[in-house]
Amino acid sequence: MKVEHGAVVSLLYTLTDDEGIVLDSTDGREPLEYLHGYKNIIPGLEEVLEGNETGFQTSVTVPPDKGYGAVDLSALFAVPRDRFPEDVELAEGMTVVSETDSGPVKLMVREVRKEDGLVVLDGNHPLAGMTLHFAVEVAGVRPSTEQEAGQGYPMPRVV
Repeated sequence: MKVEHGAVVSLLYTLTDDEGIVLDSTDGREPLEYLHGYKNIIPGLEEVLEGNETGFQTSVTVPPDKGYGAVDLSALFAVPRDRFPEDVELAEGMTVVSETDSGPVKLMVREVRKEDGLVVLDGNHPLAGMTLHFAVEVAGVRPSTEQEAGQGYPMPRVV
């Protein structure tokens, strides 16, 4: 079966940045399963996999516009340090959770301005603005069930 809209694809991958640092990988884990054509993975990777079959392997470079987009400067905002518990040590790169009307949102601490008493939070995806390098292998392709197609993602594996 070919990778096409509605297929459940099992994918082995290693994701690296421009310096070759591994950002994520299925190495030592089960393959990632996703429903193709339902925007469950980034467009640049989905486009490369389209039409291929089990066993297909490739390396692909995905620019930001086909990945997580450019950094949106309007998604950066400063919050007074006193809005956080005093005993919490805030550091660049850590994730904080903010409660909103829509529920919890994870934000990354971009910087801590000690002199201004501010914490700059970043609402961008952590990989926004980055060129992504994937080594991928299609480990399996199968038709989706009616339930999977209706919900937009594959059923979890039962172990």
